[in-house]
Amino acid sequence: MSLTSFTLSGRDGAARTGVISTPRGEIRTPAFMPVGTAATVKAMLPESVRATGADILLGNTYHLMLRPGAERVARLGGLHKFMNWERPILTDSGGFQVMSLSGLRKLTEEGVTFKSHIDGSKHMLSPESSMEIQRLLGSDIVMCFDECPALPADRKRIEQSMRLSMRWAQRSRDAFGDRPGHMLFGIQQGGLEEDLRGESAEALTSIGFDGYAVGGLAVGEGQEAMFKVLDFAPGQLPEDKPRYLMGVGKPDDIVGAVKRGIDMMDCVLPSRSGRTGQAWTRRGMVNIKNARHQDDPRPLDEHCTCPACRSYSRAYLHHVYRAGEMISGMLLTWHNLHYYQELMQGLRDAIAGGTFAAFEDQFHAQRAEGDIPVL
Repeated sequence: MSLTSFTLSGRDGAARTGVISTPRGEIRTPAFMPVGTAATVKAMLPESVRATGADILLGNTYHLMLRPGAERVARLGGLHKFMNWERPILTDSGGFQVMSLSGLRKLTEEGVTFKSHIDGSKHMLSPESSMEIQRLLGSDIVMCFDECPALPADRKRIEQSMRLSMRWAQRSRDAFGDRPGHMLFGIQQGGLEEDLRGESAEALTSIGFDGYAVGGLAVGEGQEAMFKVLDFAPGQLPEDKPRYLMGVGKPDDIVGAVKRGIDMMDCVLPSRSGRTGQAWTRRGMVNIKNARHQDDPRPLDEHCTCPACRSYSRAYLHHVYRAGEMISGMLLTWHNLHYYQELMQGLRDAIAGGTFAAFEDQFHAQRAEGDIPVL
């Protein structure tokens, strides 16, 4: 019997709900993965992240290989022990960060040579080295090494990049080998082109993976273009495997993606927004920096049960943000992660109950109301 599995338990239109089972615990889908870039979800304790309802975290291969180093993490007992998170972890392959952060990079068939954004030291990432780094980290879900061009890009560039990524997918699969209890996901590329995405999906399916990501979106193309791709891309991938949309997103991106058949997502947005004074609520985004909150004794969201809403006023949250106090980022990040996980639970319940359309209508209607009136 396989140590990992994916079971679908409900559908409503293209939206699906189910469970990914791993030796480290179950991941309820659709799932939102908070991002723990450098072995920490910024401003949060791991047990606090779990308390928001998160089943799985994302760790970042590029950042962890540069600091503290994958070999060091392995010597210290692996990433789970190192960061005190015993539940599942997904690690990305490092490809996207090389594209977006390294500035000086050289791309060849073999892989990518780049300079560290930390100290300028030279490094090489290839499908083989990415698999080895992720093995040393000990992540439960490993991502193939791929190349992702920023959009917009011309068709020829997207085509070349996608085919290179498919050759790298085969090399990633070969290098990953047989690792019971760990899953390897392939990444579909092809920009906004339906035929290229189809070619990519066929190549990945013939190699065979434990799950499939829709890659190369949320890189500047805008929501409308992204949804157009999601109208066809998930359906090109195997029905019986998890589908992961990388790097998404805002709450309305998440609802739209789940509606189109996506099972997993990740984004730095809830934690990054929390550190910059922005709170996501069912009524949209609240900017706690604004002076309108300075005398407001009410919570961010009276229906929310997170510590920020249960115990603190908007006036206090405004004050600690303005004063540059650390607790500001801690409370707003907790609130945002709580809101995101509450949204995921709402989506799972709606799909299971066959009420997705009503849930979606209410979600958009509440956001359209905007924030509560000024006192």
